[in-house]
Amino acid sequence: MLPQWPLPPGVKSIITTRVGQPMGAAGKLLNALDDSDECQQQVLGNRCDLAAQLALVQPLPWLVQEHGIRVVDAAAAIKHPSQRNADACVSRAPGQACVIQTADCLPVLLCNDDGSVVAAAHAGWRGLVAGVLGETVVAMGVDAEAISAYLGPAISQQHFEVGSEVRDTFLVGAQGDDQALTEACFIPSKNRPGHYYADLYQLARIQLHGLGVTRIYGGDYCTYADTERFYSYRREGQTGRMASLIWIES
Repeated sequence: MLPQWPLPPGVKSIITTRVGQPMGAAGKLLNALDDSDECQQQVLGNRCDLAAQLALVQPLPWLVQEHGIRVVDAAAAIKHPSQRNADACVSRAPGQACVIQTADCLPVLLCNDDGSVVAAAHAGWRGLVAGVLGETVVAMGVDAEAISAYLGPAISQQHFEVGSEVRDTFLVGAQGDDQALTEACFIPSKNRPGHYYADLYQLARIQLHGLGVTRIYGGDYCTYADTERFYSYRREGQTGRMASLIWIES
C-alpha cells in the first residue's frame, strides 16, 4: 500500500501487506517463522526481491527489533551487523531506505520538508512509553517543526486490551495537559476489571505533538480487524510481518 501523505519531491514510502500490494508479491514472508535453513533462505530471497522491485541501489537494513529506543543510521546498520539491534533507523543517503517490520505495533515514517532526511520507527507500547519517537526525531537532526509523520497500520483501540500497569506507565510519563489526553487513550474494559483498551495511534500523536511534530497523517487502519490485508500477532500468534519503508530516491 502507498501511504497517503504529502512527501517532498524525491522521497518515496511504501508499506507491504499480506496480499502483496503494490509489488505483486503475495504470500512472500519477510520474516522467518522458524529457524530452519529453508525458511531462512526463503526470507532472504524475498527480502532481496523486495529491494529489487523498488529499484533500491543499497541493501535494506533489516533491524533486530527489541521494543527499545535505539536509533541507528541505516547505512551503518548494513555495514556493521552488530549495530542492527535497534527499533528505528535514519537515512540521509539517496537510495538507502529505512525499513521496520510490524504486525500490530505502530510503524511511524518520518521525513523533513526538503526531503534531506527520512526515518522509520517501530513504536509498540513499550517503545512509545520509553521514548523511541523522541530519540528518532533527535537523530534526524532537524527542527521538529520541519518534520511530517505517517502512522502506518497498527492494532486499533477496539482490539488492543492491556493491563492497568501499561496505563499507569504512560500516565507516569505524561506531563501537564498531556496527562488528561493520555488518560483518555485508555477505555476501561467492561468484562475484565483492571484492563483497558489502549489507543496506540492517539498515544503516538500526543507524543509527536509534544516533540513539535504537528503534521501527522495516517492512523486509519486496524491490523487485527483487517484479516485480508494485514498480519496480526494478537490474532494469529506466529505470523508474518508488514514492512514499512521510506527512502530518498537516488
